[in-house]
Amino acid sequence: MRARRILLSRFVIMPALLATVVAGWNVYVSLHDHGLLSGRVVDEHGAPVEGATVILFAHDFVTQVEKARTRTAAGGVFRFTRNDSHLVQLQAENGGERSPRITVRLWFRAQDRDLRTPLQLAPAG
Repeated sequence: MRARRILLSRFVIMPALLATVVAGWNVYVSLHDHGLLSGRVVDEHGAPVEGATVILFAHDFVTQVEKARTRTAAGGVFRFTRNDSHLVQLQAENGGERSPRITVRLWFRAQDRDLRTPLQLAPAG
């Protein structure tokens, strides 16, 4: 009876709960830390753009520095691998068109992320 009361006390339950949350977070991070960053590029009308250049800028203390470039495939899909930053910006270019830079904040370095909102090209100007 006394052992049961001790095991059900807040001094046992709360540390056990915290340990479970920390262990769960570490498992999640270990399964989602490949540095994959993907998304799509579309034109003004929402049609996918194949062959557009997507630029990844990484946060470098006070500025954003270009870190990598890739081209979109069929369907306007792009993918960066081995991203080890937790704060990046993405921008797409295609001829005279350019998308606004979007900031992507990740929960941890090298987090895998598929962007829900596509990068939308518009005439540069």
